[in-house]
Parts: sequence; structure tokens; C-alpha cells
Amino acid sequence: MTGEEQDFFEVTVRQAKLEADGVISLELVPDSGLLPAYEPGSHLDIELPSGLVRQYSLCSPPADLSFYRIAVLREPEGRGGSEEVHETALVGKRVRIRGPRNHFPLEPSPRYLFVAGGIGITPMLAMVIRAEREKSPYELVYVGRHLESMAFREKLATGPNVKVVVSSSTGRPDLASLVDGVSDDTLIYACGPISMLKEIEEICEKAGRSGQLRLEKFASDGEALLEASTGDSFEVELRRSGTVLTVGSDQGLLEVIEDHCDIMTSCEDGFCGTCETTVLEGVPEHHDTILNEKERASGKTMMVCVGRSKSPRLVLDL
Repeated sequence: MTGEEQDFFEVTVRQAKLEADGVISLELVPDSGLLPAYEPGSHLDIELPSGLVRQYSLCSPPADLSFYRIAVLREPEGRGGSEEVHETALVGKRVRIRGPRNHFPLEPSPRYLFVAGGIGITPMLAMVIRAEREKSPYELVYVGRHLESMAFREKLATGPNVKVVVSSSTGRPDLASLVDGVSDDTLIYACGPISMLKEIEEICEKAGRSGQLRLEKFASDGEALLEASTGDSFEVELRRSGTVLTVGSDQGLLEVIEDHCDIMTSCEDGFCGTCETTVLEGVPEHHDTILNEKERASGKTMMVCVGRSKSPRLVLDL
């Protein structure tokens, strides 16, 4: 991840396909040539016809840049994006996308354990393709409530590397045993419901394996926004306009600046990366779940939806 701004560009929706109950995939193609290259774990920002911007993991083969594939779980109680994708006739229409961007990179490792819950299978597909291509030992545990709701089952290799767990039939997987069974040189990648991610995070912490765990959230637990809404007051300068504003002790940075600059947001809870902004001066206080420790320490960028400032003044490239 670079923190550099990327421009949106147009693609055409070539295909929409029902992959499982409540899951639809879209294939996006360029006007000509090839699409930008990406690494496993990458996602796209897609601007829907309504203007909503949402993020979806790329689950097409990274080596085939003639198209991108994303998959969308219908969430009736969500924020409207998934309902729009499922209800809108998008095939043949042009949409704007930005990226790919990668906050969940597949790091080199002698072996991997992939744990996917529900729609969390999407970033794992490209990771499995890469692991198989490089002949890296791996195990994939794919968990779903019902078999009919588990997308892309036919795209997964069968055999000793893949275990499909249907919780309505066999119960939830024993994550503690899974973690206990990995070697010290195994990286553990997990993506899925918040409850599953919290559980595996706690298990890894107790087992002394936190350094081996890599997580990606698809939903908010609300904690980051709560942490970012209170703290010491500070000034923020929007460098492009010269506007200087005060962020009060009971205010969030985003709520103060959004009426004074053009900034794109989506999750507003620090897990999607849409609002990543370059920091020109000052020391940001991070509450996101995207930046790693090195990126946080550099202070070069921040997620303004949940960020604050450790310094009295923060200057942003806005």
C-alpha cells in the first residue's frame, strides 16, 4: 500500500452470475487491453449508479487481467450497496472503479492456513491460486452456515488441502485446534464475520501466535468509530484551501472536515481504506484496522474517518 491517490476509471459489467444463495458475482472488463495488475488480497472501490462507493475483494485469477471478478453478498440490513448491486440490471452498463488496492497482502511464507467464513472466501480464492502456482503448502478451511450459501465451491481444489465446514450440519469448526496445529513458520489468514475474527484473534493471542495472524474485516464492530469520537481537541489544516478547523474533544475528524473539502468515504469505521489521506505535517492518531505498525509509525497517511491527532495541529493534503 502506498497511500497515493488513485483515479477512478470506467469498465463495463460483462456478466452477473448468482454464485450461491444471496451471492452475486460481477465480471468487469476494460474498453481495450488489460486491466491493472494486482496481488492476492486486493480489492476495488466501485462507484454504484446511485453514487455509493463500496469495496469488494478481487476473486478472479490474478494472472488473467482481461477481466476482474468481484462478489457481493446481499445484506438487507446493510448500508444499501449490496441491495443496489442485486436489484440493478448492471450487465452491459459502465461503472467507475478505483484500484486495485491491497490492505491484505499475501506475504511470502513456507506454508499457510486460510480460514474463510461466508463471503470471506473472496480474497482467499486468489491466495489459493497463488499458493498452488508456487507449490506452497496450505490448508483452506471454508466455513458457511448452509452449503447453498457458500459461493465458489466449484472453483476450489478438492482433496487434503481444502476442508468445507457446514455449521448447520456439523457445528462450528474448532478454531483453537486449527491454530494449535500450525507450525511456527505458518502464516494464518482469516476473513469472515466479526465474531469469527475476534475468536481467532483471541486464540492466536493466547497461543502466542498473534505475529502469524493476518485479518481482513468486511464489516464494522463499531469500536474504531467510538475510539475516534473522543480525545484531546486539535486543529486541522486543509492545505489545498488553507482552511483551518478545530476538532473538539467530543467530535470526530471526519464530521468536522467533510463540509469543507471533497473527500470520498464508505465504511466510516476504519476498515475499507476509501478515505486514506496524505498527512503533510503533524502526528496522526490511528484507530483503523488497515495500516500495519510500520505504516502507522511513518505517519504518512491516515484514515480520516476514524483518525485523530497526537499533535496540536494536523495538516492534511485536502
